[in-house]
Amino acid sequence: MLHGILHYAHYLLESTIEKDETVIDATCGNGKDTLFLSNVVGANGHVLAFDIQAQAIQTTKQLIEDHQKTNVSVIHDSHENLEKYLPTKEMLIGGAVFNLGYLPKSDKSIITNAASTISAINTILHYLKTNGLIVIVVYYGHQGGQEEKEAVLKHVMQLSQRSYHVLQYRFINQKNNPPFIIAIEKRKRRY
Repeated sequence: MLHGILHYAHYLLESTIEKDETVIDATCGNGKDTLFLSNVVGANGHVLAFDIQAQAIQTTKQLIEDHQKTNVSVIHDSHENLEKYLPTKEMLIGGAVFNLGYLPKSDKSIITNAASTISAINTILHYLKTNGLIVIVVYYGHQGGQEEKEAVLKHVMQLSQRSYHVLQYRFINQKNNPPFIIAIEKRKRRY
């Protein structure tokens, strides 16, 4: 049976993230991925959850409080600045998730953009553990979404196959620009 897009994103992340790791929710939105990651890493792990919108920050903080989670830092800043929030420059990130596009039920003119997304991807790849994953759910059926989709795809397609596996998972018979997944796995270098 085929997984739906969001279910498959969680399946991929859960298959690589381990307890006690630090992970990134690069676009926390309504907090659902943040809560999921919090459960996966456990009480001794840590989630850094980013968003540029105050509404997303408030919603995520409330969800985390409602579930009595103490292993999450909700950060009102762009994911392109995530490096300054890492506890140490030597740490490894266990995994990361992005949901590109806009915050549902909010101002649709505030969207993710290619420049900040690609910058964040590159930073995470630098700190990502071997066999760790970045999972990017690409929503692109809005103004500006097509441009971000094309730029991100172009960027990840150019990643070295010696260093990364890049997967695209999508349903091809659905209408109205259905979302799809890009998953990037950091490979163990073989010399």
